[in-house]
Amino acid sequence: MIHPSYVDLMKVMNSGVEFGEEPVVNSRYSIVIAASKRARQIIAGDEPLVEGAAGKKPLSTAVQELYEGKVKIIGDDNEEEEEV
Repeated sequence: MIHPSYVDLMKVMNSGVEFGEEPVVNSRYSIVIAASKRARQIIAGDEPLVEGAAGKKPLSTAVQELYEGKVKIIGDDNEEEEEV
């Protein structure tokens, strides 16, 4: 099981949304796609944005980056994810 949960990740991703605005992340699918894209970037040679990534699998590192807010998911009008 991957920790944090999908629910926790969705709360973090939508934490900056004002009341009445549409949330950035509406489904688990958005989180899965963002995490898999970031994991592929790490596999391709990008440096991890979190400490303690040495020895961890790329997907675990990508999920941790999402949870810590190092990588954002942005709307459909732009790219799927953006590094901070």
